[in-house]
Amino acid sequence: MHPPAFDALLDALASIYRSEGREAADRTAQALVTTPAPEAFALQPPCALDGLMRDLLATSAHPAAAAILAAQDLIPWGTNPVADRMSDSAAAICAVTTLMGPDGPIPAPDLRLGLFYQRPNSYYALHNHDADETYVILAGQAFWTAGEDRRMRVPGDMIHHPSLMPHAFRTGSEGVLALWRWSGDVNTHSYAFLDDPEELIA
Repeated sequence: MHPPAFDALLDALASIYRSEGREAADRTAQALVTTPAPEAFALQPPCALDGLMRDLLATSAHPAAAAILAAQDLIPWGTNPVADRMSDSAAAICAVTTLMGPDGPIPAPDLRLGLFYQRPNSYYALHNHDADETYVILAGQAFWTAGEDRRMRVPGDMIHHPSLMPHAFRTGSEGVLALWRWSGDVNTHSYAFLDDPEELIA
């Protein structure tokens, strides 16, 4: 069996999705609490950005932030489903983990779910993909571009990107840590960076 801290993390993430109000969110919440988490969720080597993530999580009052912090040693950071689609500069500013997807660790044929951390004072350039996507900010903040909607996002904010909507994130002095979920067509080959004038001032 895996440690109770991981069950508590999955429960905390399921609670978020129960309030989203989308069919894919309801299925996600159900899968998180009914699909046994595999033994793959065991003690992990620390991620290169571990200290920054822990410091940021400790500042957040979001209930899921405390659950992530308690389970941080068990989270497989570095399991990014689109790592092969990212530039070196994009890969250097963030850390991603996949907790659910067609290839596991928690199996789901048409969902992907994980956590995303972005360093302070960095810009993740404009990109899109076939999947519908929902982000939930858990710690820190970022100036978020979601199509024509551009504004600061803070813990508790939920942002939905319909299929192929361009989106990008710019952090300030705190950085950001968020939960993400893909639904619908969750292929990874459609993930693409777009022409982005903002990248010139990143």
